Amino acid sequence: MSAAPQDLAGRTDDLVIARPEGLYCPAGDFFIDPWRPVDRAVITHGHSDHARVGHGHYLAHQDSAGTLRARLGADIPLQTLPYGEAIEHRGVRISLHPAGHVLGSAQVRLEHGGQVWVASGDYKTQADGTCTPFEPVRCDCFITESTFGLPIYRWPTQAQLFAQIDAWWRRNAEEGRASVLFCYAFGKAQRILHGVDAGIGPIVVHGAIEPLNAVYRAAGVALPPTARVTDPGIDAQALRRALVLAPPSAQGTPWLRRFGSGHSDAFASGWMLLRGTRRRRGVDRGFVMSDHADWPGLQQAVAATGAERVRVTHGSVAVLVRWLREVGLDAQAFRTEYGQEEDGAEAVAAAPAGEADTTEASASE
Repeated sequence: MSAAPQDLAGRTDDLVIARPEGLYCPAGDFFIDPWRPVDRAVITHGHSDHARVGHGHYLAHQDSAGTLRARLGADIPLQTLPYGEAIEHRGVRISLHPAGHVLGSAQVRLEHGGQVWVASGDYKTQADGTCTPFEPVRCDCFITESTFGLPIYRWPTQAQLFAQIDAWWRRNAEEGRASVLFCYAFGKAQRILHGVDAGIGPIVVHGAIEPLNAVYRAAGVALPPTARVTDPGIDAQALRRALVLAPPSAQGTPWLRRFGSGHSDAFASGWMLLRGTRRRRGVDRGFVMSDHADWPGLQQAVAATGAERVRVTHGSVAVLVRWLREVGLDAQAFRTEYGQEEDGAEAVAAAPAGEADTTEASASE
């Protein structure tokens, strides 16, 4: 059996090394998704554990602009690029490529000194219609997440997932009770809106979700009409047939009283694959839905890059590193501070005993 992975500071010729501020490119003197303020940051996507305030300059995909400005401030010094267009900074050629995670999510390709490295950020390999699908990028070294890096994690197809959600909503509507579905405001909510059968009834969204819906609509993503609970026409009768999307933070709050004591609730997350997580959430239903790659997706993504070296970040790092070594790759761990947004603590609790990295979980799950 391979030895346990060690945190990797980096060789002197590595294009990306681990620094206290984040993942650092010495040749270009910039960071990728740094968690402490730096002069120059390349941002893979707008989730708050990857995109933080205080950097002197931001570079991100053009479809991330709306989310980044909404979350970090309208006046942040932001430079954007379309997918595939390259710029050069201090001799390092930088380009952004689709990660398939959320709107505007990008892998960062770096080329310098005859080496090509790709930092994937967060990604999923299953296309969902709300963002540009993941595209593998050939490279010498691939930096991959491992949020769901265990063989038990295998996602249903889009068709299976939305057949389940629609059936639950339809049954509740026929019985005259609201269907409250907890999901994260950025990415999950828009994916649900894009995929459900909007003919079943009205769709009501929490105030934290609607501004992000506007960002997606502005980018050309088709979403059905949505309303807030206080909008005209949303009365008690409409609510009894409604699908209600709310962030997890709304669970147990007075806001839910508007939907009556008889409403049905559910949670959408990759962690819903585990019965213990469903019990802890205390909801009627759990839908297995993730914006990250499952175990086969991680394997396929790594293989498609052709990389002989792999650096693994947040999630089930030890398991994925061990598997990569067993198939003959040079695999090591990068310790990061990603995954401390919304349900980071639950992600650790949800992992089978001995398989969780106590500092690293999924921000967006």
